[in-house]
Amino acid sequence: MHDLDLKSLRLLVAVCEHGNIKAAALAEHIEPSAISKRIAALEATLGGPLLLRHRRGVAPTPLGQALLEHARAILFTLGRVEADVAAFRGGVRGHVRLLASASAVAESLPDDVAAFMRDPANRDIQIDIEERLSRDIPRAVRDGTAAIGVCWDSVDLLGLPQRPYRTDQLALAVAADHPLARRRRVAFEQTLDFEHVGLPPSTAVHAMLSRAAARAGGVLRYRAVVSNFDAALRVVAAGLGVSVIPLQVGQSHARHGALRVLPLSNPWAARRFALCHAAPGQLSAAAARLLDHLAAQATTA
Repeated sequence: MHDLDLKSLRLLVAVCEHGNIKAAALAEHIEPSAISKRIAALEATLGGPLLLRHRRGVAPTPLGQALLEHARAILFTLGRVEADVAAFRGGVRGHVRLLASASAVAESLPDDVAAFMRDPANRDIQIDIEERLSRDIPRAVRDGTAAIGVCWDSVDLLGLPQRPYRTDQLALAVAADHPLARRRRVAFEQTLDFEHVGLPPSTAVHAMLSRAAARAGGVLRYRAVVSNFDAALRVVAAGLGVSVIPLQVGQSHARHGALRVLPLSNPWAARRFALCHAAPGQLSAAAARLLDHLAAQATTA
């Protein structure tokens, strides 16, 4: 496999994207015969044909398709490496990877990160935000996948250093003509008479609500399970059920008039996010600066 050079992989991707060796050669500023020789060398290395030739051009064989997927991943990663190195040469101070739960991403986190990046002192810091389940975030941070994680403080943080972040309040979203719509607040137990729209069982909020229903001697009846809060609110607005969602998320949709959002009166409905992170000595200067900024939002809020 030592003969799989990047140039040949790049040319294979170009040929498959254009569906034609001549068109790929024109785009890559190389002779078609040179591409054919490189493809033939790859086929000899891998022990099978990579392309099927037909009158209109070429298409990848099953072996070619498998190699194509890996080639695209390799070239994408290489592109990121080249961009990061070029950025550091240009004076960029750092690149921070941040993992966050769906609730954090749906609420204040993007605004807090945007405020951080608008600060001229941080203009050379790049930040990636990736959504993960709360329960999986501490493990990823511990394993070095990310520098900082934002998750519920009730999950097992695996002994990682932590700092408090923002809080949120759970609420019930109902259609404007729902029997509960005229109330100002509602207890979770009162929602068990109605069909719910919820997130998948793997999410923290699903497990929390199931436990709360069991404590109340009831059970949650789901009309629909959807992938995110936006989809849940669309189903609720259609009158197909009620949904427990973060208050801030529900309020942004309730402005359109099709929904009412009622805070839950239960004490457990007030939750706090935690910032878990690598040991201070292992944080880059950019990550430490972002961590301090996010932690400061807990005081501000």
